[in-house]
Amino acid sequence: MTRHFLTIFDLSREELLGVLDRAAELKALRGTPAHPQPLQGKSVAVVFEKASTRTRLSFEVGIHELGAQPVTLNSKDTQLGRGEPIEDTARMLSRYVQGVVYRTFGHDRLEALARCATIPVVNGLSDKFHPVQLLADLMTIRQNFGPSLEGVRVAWIGDGNNMAHSWIASAAVAGFELVLACPPGYQPDEQVLAEARARGAKVRVVERPEEALDGVDVVTTDVWASMGQEGEATERQRAFSGFIVDDVAMKRAATDAIFLHCLPAHRGEEVSASVIDGQQSRVWDEAENRLHTQKALLEWLIV
Repeated sequence: MTRHFLTIFDLSREELLGVLDRAAELKALRGTPAHPQPLQGKSVAVVFEKASTRTRLSFEVGIHELGAQPVTLNSKDTQLGRGEPIEDTARMLSRYVQGVVYRTFGHDRLEALARCATIPVVNGLSDKFHPVQLLADLMTIRQNFGPSLEGVRVAWIGDGNNMAHSWIASAAVAGFELVLACPPGYQPDEQVLAEARARGAKVRVVERPEEALDGVDVVTTDVWASMGQEGEATERQRAFSGFIVDDVAMKRAATDAIFLHCLPAHRGEEVSASVIDGQQSRVWDEAENRLHTQKALLEWLIV
């Protein structure tokens, strides 16, 4: 049966840890003759309906390093941009390539692609989830606190967006404790929370950062206005006043706490320059780990 990766919920805890273990192995082997090329002779499509820097670069490089040919398609340059049904695109891609990474707006488009594809579909970002980013985040946490994610305490500060949803799903699968501080009107989707809690997730939602930060191991955030929300920027700046992760916020966390951000970041808005460029920041390790975790994921899905 074809497996897809649309959310972290698609993995069991054993599968998730297996992907993270393999990512660490691939990182250690990178640039050596011993690095495997399990996708030799295959091709993987990388389809974008949203702008991308890290997702495009990490997938293209990673697919190449696994021995496959990355085929990048921007929707504006394809029939998708002229209204071809996503279901027809799925059937066509399944005849050409061995996997597809899809970065889109509505999560329903991703689900439609997966329903009609006979090859693995990977969520490169949707408006509801960004699971490939969480693989990198979890790898970064393990690098700092050891292989067991259980017992780790994470604080999310900001919008209850696709990144927040991915942290919620990850808490359910990986077993760490998560507190999300989101202002009224910007809290996570109740269905995502309900699914995570049904799976045993230790997740709380509060309305102020100070309710989430005390003693946590990981502090993480995202921009206040994501792609497609630029018209809401002024309103969101008012709503998120006081939600900046600055030195005062980090002092509430554990002394060895780390800071994560999926990038791009707006210094002076959701995070201060002193934090993202400071000693506790792991954002560049986190960005690099996109490469290693996605390689492990593609190997697991396609081979």
